[in-house]
Amino acid sequence: MNKKKIGIAIAAIVVIIVIVIGTGYNSFVKLDENVKARWGEVQNTYQRRSDLIPSLIGIVKGSTEFERNTLKEIVEARAKAGQLAVAEPTFEGYQQQENAQGAVTNNLNKVIAVVEKYPDLQSNNQFKSLQVQLEGTERRIKFARKDFNEAVMDYNKKARSFPWNMVGGLLGFKAKSGFSADAGSQNVPEVKFNDSTK
Repeated sequence: MNKKKIGIAIAAIVVIIVIVIGTGYNSFVKLDENVKARWGEVQNTYQRRSDLIPSLIGIVKGSTEFERNTLKEIVEARAKAGQLAVAEPTFEGYQQQENAQGAVTNNLNKVIAVVEKYPDLQSNNQFKSLQVQLEGTERRIKFARKDFNEAVMDYNKKARSFPWNMVGGLLGFKAKSGFSADAGSQNVPEVKFNDSTK
């Protein structure tokens, strides 16, 4: 009789462990997929900005004597950023992507600063429309990063709390890293337009 009770107790414990592991696995998969979806949105906003750059270059190139080196730098920065699309979010991938995207932003700001020397370009309606689109894209990038960090935080809460940290460790789900500011910088760089026609 005791052997039967012991067998039932062992079976009950095994069932409970299987349920806990199964529930934990499904929960981790859901949170991990959310992190990947948010990372996809970050990549999507980067792509939107990258898609707007040829229009900016096309409009600016039409202006006489525009600094060609400035345009060359933004084209090169855009190409480098395009090569670094990171499908699976990793800390190293973020750093590389952020460095490349920072170069794109810096070069966009250089173009905008140089544009101020060309009043005919500033009064161009296509250029004004592009300014609005780029400003909106920079806001989208900021919010996409924020949403991504929140998804990483939700995932990490589960990955680091007991007993899910044991289940996650057993199943290969480890804590993830999100975006962080570079040392000494508190704000995400933004493309800034100074419209002297206002």
